[in-house]
Amino acid sequence: MTRPVASVLGTTVPIVLAPMGGVAGGALAAAVSRAGGLGMIGVGDAGADRLAAELRVAQGERVGCGFVTWCLDREPARLDVALDHQVAAVMLTSGDVRRFAPRVHAAGVPLLCQVGGRDEAAEALGHGAEVLVAQGGEGGGHGTRLRSTMTLVPEVCDLVRSRGHPVPVLAAGGVADGRGLAAVLALGADGAVVGTRFAATAEAAVSPAAHRRMARARGDDTVTTRVYDDVRGVNWPDGYTSRVLRSRFTDTWHGKGPGGVPVEHLHEATTQFVDGTRRDDPDTVAVTAGEAVGLVDRVESAGTVVQVMAAEARAVIESLHGGAAAPWARS
Repeated sequence: MTRPVASVLGTTVPIVLAPMGGVAGGALAAAVSRAGGLGMIGVGDAGADRLAAELRVAQGERVGCGFVTWCLDREPARLDVALDHQVAAVMLTSGDVRRFAPRVHAAGVPLLCQVGGRDEAAEALGHGAEVLVAQGGEGGGHGTRLRSTMTLVPEVCDLVRSRGHPVPVLAAGGVADGRGLAAVLALGADGAVVGTRFAATAEAAVSPAAHRRMARARGDDTVTTRVYDDVRGVNWPDGYTSRVLRSRFTDTWHGKGPGGVPVEHLHEATTQFVDGTRRDDPDTVAVTAGEAVGLVDRVESAGTVVQVMAAEARAVIESLHGGAAAPWARS
């Protein structure tokens, strides 16, 4: 599975940790990097001091940082913190990268841009993206949900290769085991960005209740909603929703408004969310998870996840490459 992404990101296996805000901290990022992938700290809406603390936790390991671009607009100093720590990569998502791309390039740090469509991919290439992350709507967390991983990834791969100077493409959304990794490699991607599977690891900043729910959940148990953004006071741009596990809380408030909590009920919902989160109530806490949560049945170490996923992918590739041709492929 030697791919161009290894030369850009310094990995030995084509697996990158999704920079999940509030989940992917320094401990999880370091564990993924130690196992041969690339760990990414999810900055989310955390301040510069919190980011610096997470980078200290990961000290000694090559890790990157992922920024929500519209959040970074509000506190650009967070990018300075990452670059001053000589991070291994910077990922920008959900916003206009033009303001920050030159600073990342000037620091000599690989720039990853997460995209949800072909036009967005072409724009990111125009701003010097050195790796594209093609995110399908199956993934957990925030996105526009307009495309599926199965069709978006090969389209983005075709786009970059038509330019004559192709950059690596990573697939995101729905990859949680070696079968998924082998599948996106077959689609033309150079590796995968994995979120949900790493959220269900010992090093993730996730509550015990959330871990128990992920281990029991199926892919049918997710919902895309804005209710948790509303009660947290996080104003994502129009068109973005977050894929989370359904709960009594989402069943209560999702659908009462246009995808979120109606203004007249916001105080009630917020009070319920704060109290439930304090008690780690499984029917209230926000559990970010993609459809691949149905492939997760236990909480393991991040290193084990990397090793098993890579071994499974190799086995799938070798079986397809060396096995007898399928009946429909025989002459």
